[in-house]
Amino acid sequence: MLSKSFVAASTMALFTQKYLQILTYYLACPADPAVGSKGISCDFTQGECSAFEPVAGKAVTYDSHGAVCAMDAGRQAPTICSKEYIFFGRVEVEMQAAPGPGVISTIVLLSDDLDEIDWEAIGSDTNRIQSNIFSKGDQNYHKLGGFHPVDGVSGKFHKYTIDWTPRRIEWSVDGTVQRTLTAEEAGARFPTSPTQVKLGAWVAGFKGNEPGTITWAGGLADFSNGPLKAYYKNVKITDYAGGSSATSKDVKEYSYGDHSGSAKSVQIKLRDGSSETIDEQSDSSGSSSASSSSSSTESSTKSSTKSSISEATSASASTTTSSTASTISTGSTAASNTTMSTVSKTSSQSSTSTHSGTPAATVPSSSAASIKASVVVALAAFGAMFAL
Repeated sequence: MLSKSFVAASTMALFTQKYLQILTYYLACPADPAVGSKGISCDFTQGECSAFEPVAGKAVTYDSHGAVCAMDAGRQAPTICSKEYIFFGRVEVEMQAAPGPGVISTIVLLSDDLDEIDWEAIGSDTNRIQSNIFSKGDQNYHKLGGFHPVDGVSGKFHKYTIDWTPRRIEWSVDGTVQRTLTAEEAGARFPTSPTQVKLGAWVAGFKGNEPGTITWAGGLADFSNGPLKAYYKNVKITDYAGGSSATSKDVKEYSYGDHSGSAKSVQIKLRDGSSETIDEQSDSSGSSSASSSSSSTESSTKSSTKSSISEATSASASTTTSSTASTISTGSTAASNTTMSTVSKTSSQSSTSTHSGTPAATVPSSSAASIKASVVVALAAFGAMFAL
């Protein structure tokens, strides 16, 4: 029979730093700073832009071509990320993709809830670019992507645009709409949570990576002639703040009222102290109205988390310990490369996904709900130690 001290020690070992980080995130539920009415406009040919910051890993450099994402070995993913978020909006980027098999150049809109909208250029596919969306970190659903003709993806600069409203997403190349995906077509997978903008390239074709990923990327990357480089000349970001056109409001931040990740759960907080929420039942024109909200995001989040913890404490100590071990084992696998949360960032690359845009997160990417469930299990295990 296991002693109490052994079970306690085992439980404490299972309650890793990762779960403490996740718990801190969900209890505090930090708000996302908003781009708001000021917008963002960066000319990377002039050097770094204060609106962006580097992601951990290989550094992005700057020259007369703009931001340079140079790769010379496997697992590298030089990336920069906007410091602020948009809640629907328009992103315009002039990019010249990196050439050759095994390397992917990307423009990614990614939310804390792991909603994602992508442009992905495969270096070996010289005359096409790929559009995609993913929902709540689910990287296994690939029916909402598409390929679009581009003359010389890696040979010259093109302007790539994502225009995202509550009703549809448009992907455009050099001012011409290549694809429109409506919310009705995407259903529950339509992205509805505030996103950051990530610009970067990564190496998918390296020995030891998942075979399917290597095949999708066009084969193994070849650095024998020097680094492979993607260039980002400039970016313009317009925040719609829950609507379908540029906001004129002085938005301070976006915060979540619950864990659903829906547009209705997002509170739009203005600098004058007032708060609004999007009305998803807007008219068919796609415009969105906002209604005043006096609910407290922090209290709602803590209440939801506390309730879930209470429900989980009925589990027995042995079952809880086993479940926690299983959860941690599952969570130890790196998330898909496109998935990055604000809880934890790393430059390591996953070998389990066929799509990518940025470095992987250490937080499991299945969904916000699964992360919350992991927290609940871990807390229940921790509490079981004192019940023995």
